[in-house]
Amino acid sequence: MKKLIPLFALIALTNPLAADDVALIDIRFKNDKSTGTVALELHEQDAPIAVENFKKLAKKGFYKGQAFHRVFPNTLVQVGDPLSKKKKAFGIGTGGPGYTLPAEIHGKHTKGAVAAARLPDKVNPQRRSNGSQFYICLTPQPQLNGQYTVFAHVIQGMDVLEKISNKPADTNDSPVERITIKRVRIIPREELPQPPAPTVEPTEKKKSWWRWFWPW
Repeated sequence: MKKLIPLFALIALTNPLAADDVALIDIRFKNDKSTGTVALELHEQDAPIAVENFKKLAKKGFYKGQAFHRVFPNTLVQVGDPLSKKKKAFGIGTGGPGYTLPAEIHGKHTKGAVAAARLPDKVNPQRRSNGSQFYICLTPQPQLNGQYTVFAHVIQGMDVLEKISNKPADTNDSPVERITIKRVRIIPREELPQPPAPTVEPTEKKKSWWRWFWPW
């Protein structure tokens, strides 16, 4: 008799990344004081070094107070530079934790892909990743495949990222409004909160024809 495979085991076989940890990134918009949360599925099997480093930085509060410093409407957003904690710091976009990481180039740049930023090939032929900066694809970016370490994927909060990407930017593609990370939490996937159900606007009942003459 053939043994039945438990449902949870079958899911793990068909989607081996389903059991990985999740990162919750709480984001604050300065102008209207609104907030939003983005959930990332961490791909430990594809990029174990990058994921472990991201977890380490998140747990010690490295990302707290950092601002999104690069945006392209409905295309890409970038964050992770500690220099961005200071509003007018020189060289924002060039900072990091003081080290780089070896390339782990496996994942594809699909919609929602999260990848480590890095210096260009000319000065970085090994394609080593920046130790903290990362970007998120809001649309597929196949031209970047095979060039950067993809270590996570957005599973909730794409609307928040799209809102960030569409904020007015200066000549350096940096948002004029200050949009910062409040905190990053690492939790087991099974503890991921369910997103709020979309609100449905009540539809106005159509009046009977005779109500136009006698509205009471």
